[in-house]
This record gives sequence, structure tokens and C-alpha cells, in this order.
Amino acid sequence: MARRALSGAVALAAALVMTPTTTAEASPPGSKDVTAVLFEWNYASVARECTTTLGPAGYGYVQVSPPAEHIQGSQWWTSYQPVSYRIAGRLGDRATFKNMIDTCHAAGLKVVVDTVVNHMSAGSGTGTGTGGSTYSKYDYPGLYSYPDFDDCTSQVTNYQDRWNVQHCELVGLADLDTGEEYVRKTIAGYMNDLLSLGADGFRIDAAKHIPAEDLANIKSRLTNPSVYWKQEVIYGANEAVQPSEYTGNGDVQEFRYAYDLKRVFTNEKLAYLTNFGEGWGYLSSSVAGVFVDNHDTERNGSTLNYKDGANYTLANVFMLAWPYGAPDINSGYEWSDADAGPPNNGQVNACWQDGWKCQHAWPEIIRMVAFRNATRGQSVTNWWDDGNNAIGFGRGSKGYVAINHESGSLTRTYQTSLPAGTYCNVQNNTTVTVNSSGQFTTTLGSNTALALYAGKSSC
Repeated sequence: MARRALSGAVALAAALVMTPTTTAEASPPGSKDVTAVLFEWNYASVARECTTTLGPAGYGYVQVSPPAEHIQGSQWWTSYQPVSYRIAGRLGDRATFKNMIDTCHAAGLKVVVDTVVNHMSAGSGTGTGTGGSTYSKYDYPGLYSYPDFDDCTSQVTNYQDRWNVQHCELVGLADLDTGEEYVRKTIAGYMNDLLSLGADGFRIDAAKHIPAEDLANIKSRLTNPSVYWKQEVIYGANEAVQPSEYTGNGDVQEFRYAYDLKRVFTNEKLAYLTNFGEGWGYLSSSVAGVFVDNHDTERNGSTLNYKDGANYTLANVFMLAWPYGAPDINSGYEWSDADAGPPNNGQVNACWQDGWKCQHAWPEIIRMVAFRNATRGQSVTNWWDDGNNAIGFGRGSKGYVAINHESGSLTRTYQTSLPAGTYCNVQNNTTVTVNSSGQFTTTLGSNTALALYAGKSSC
């Protein structure tokens, strides 16, 4: 969860991440590692999208917003203030949630559930949750009471102080004492319930604010203790809590990746990306969850977002083509008010209507999912750059990508390791011929890309 000050009630930051204990899954298990993050889509809409779009495109996972009962309110962050562990939030009930999982499984996707276990709600006085439960900040009848929360009831203020970060309240949210037996057992019970409904993995919101050993203990109690986890642990230079502490539990979101992509695509040179990833001091590729933006960062300005035009689109193309980490494609909705909740309470009647942006289905992005699947396991070959903002690189003998982020068009001959033949440039559905020397010549317009991969000869 990101640090954020919230208007009115309290905003809650949710980030990404997943955690195994003994056998950490190195990036999502399976042959398809791209996750479509359908932020604040209701579960009926997710089910339909799995069938019509995500499955056919080759996505491996869909990530859904938190299912737990939460505080009432129109803002998106109400979903991140649970008041019980019943599946009774704005996005659907238990039956709808279960049907979504079954439908997505039938379409060939696994389901990752955004899971809020660091805290409960904020605010003062008593309230009624989205499923009818009554609660107050430190009292959730039948679930938690005052002794189940950390003794520090002031807000997190000092990221150089581990105790402050992991025992005080993130933006005023009641902080669960995850070192206690009862709390650990109860959180594990909630996650086991989700597993019983078919969930395939968890994103652990605000994992940075939970000691890594507490998460390891909770995970060890699951019916499937090696289930896929990705944990939201935001990197901060010289901070007391570091992302690397959590890799024993599973994947960790690598926020530096997204921050640096914004800087490179906005102010620097794409040529710098030649060793992007571990060469930049990031986590090992095998445990890194990567993204161009997520629901927090698109709103707080720390990364690119859908408003950034070609910079955003090309950064997503690069991420899907580049063999580092397991990529998330953030798919949300238009906003001018950063607190605004989803259109139609999360119901998506159609992409690109009612404010739904559907980045996962943008032609330039969705076509790269099959490219990534086809080039899986292949290293970077034949890197080329112009010293500035035009680059090209291969993925062994399986694929080749070129990106022209210059202000004008570019005509050149590219050297690849592809077998001779005709290929479809999936970025614009035109054909390209590779000769017996592995070369092809083409013209790329400003702020466009090219992507070829073995097995895709016709458009």
C-alpha cells in the first residue's frame, strides 16, 4: 500500500505482492506470466472478460480487487478498509465471486486476489459495512477486538524506524497485531476460505507494514503453503524495511522498475535500457513483480499512467517484451478526482465506455502478451540503439522488437536471430520479411513499435 494522505475518511494504499514460505514460487507458476489487473471491476464483469478477452489473448492471470466486506462510500479506497472477512463488498457476493473464479479457470486463467490483512478500517464512531456488519475502528464483532490491534495508535511517520513502520497505523487504519497467535490464525482462515473457492494466489496489500516473519507464519498455515503470493513492499532508499526481506515468502513488487521507466521514457534515453533490471540494482528477476503503473502510482504521479499517451503505451510494450520479472498490466478507469470510485459501481458493460480504460485490451498491449508467451525463456540478443531514443532487441531466435521514441520516423535494417521468413508485425498488423541473414528493413513512425515472433507469420 502506498503512503497517502486521504481526503475525509482515510485513504488506503494498496500495492502488489505475493509470498510463499518454504518453496517460494519464482514468478507466477505456469507458462504464462502476464497478469491483467482489473482494478475495481465487479466479479461478473471479470468473469465475462476472462472468457471474451483475457483467455484468448494468452494472459495467465487475472487479479481482482479485494472481496472482503468494507466500509461504505463511493471512493475506490473503501475497498481497502475491511470490516469483516465475508465476501460482501461492492464488487460482488460470495456466489458471484465463486462463479468468477470458475469461469476464469475455464478460460485458462488463474485468479489472484488482492488481500488486505495489515489493517481494518479507520475513522471514528460506529458504522455499518457493505454487507450489513456493524463495527468501530477497534471492534469488529465476532472477528477482532481492541487487544488484537497493535499498541501504537498513532500514524506511521518515520520510515527509518522499523517499529514505527510495522506497528503504527498506516494513514490512520487500525493496525492488526500480526505477531499474535489469534490474529495469525484468523488471517490464515480468511485466506484458506478464498483458497477453498479456487483462488490461485494473493497480492498482499501493505506487506511492508507487516514483518516478513509474520507473513511467513501466516502462509505456513495455509492449505496450500506454497501458493503464489506477491507482496507490496515499496522501495525507499535508506529505509528500515527493504523489499529484499520478503523474497523468502514469494514475489515482491519492484517499484523502482516503474519509477525508472517513467524517468527514462519522459526525460532520458531508451538507449539506457540495455541492461534494465538486475543491472540497475533491482531484485532478482525470478522474484520481481513489475508494472508500468498500478492503482496507487497512477494517481500519485510517481509513474506513468494512461494520460501519458505514447510514453505509457510504449513503456508497456517494452515491459512485455523485456525478460525481467512477472508483468502486471494495470487496467482501470478514467479519473480526475484521485479518490473517485469505479464507474457503475464496478460494472463494465463494454470496454472504452463509461470511463473504463481497459488498458489490458489496447491493441499495442494485448498483442504483446502472445509475444511474451512465445519468447519465454529466451535471452536478449542483437541489442541495437541509436544512442538516444530508438532501440531494437531480439529474444533469441523467437522474437524481435523495435521501438522508435524519436520525434521523427526511422528507416533502417535490423539484425535479428530469427529464421528467414515472413512475420506479422503485431503492433500494426503488417508483414515483414526476414532474409537468410536474419535481417529486415522497415520504417517505423515516431512513437511506434514493431514486434515479430516465431509462429506468427500472417496477420
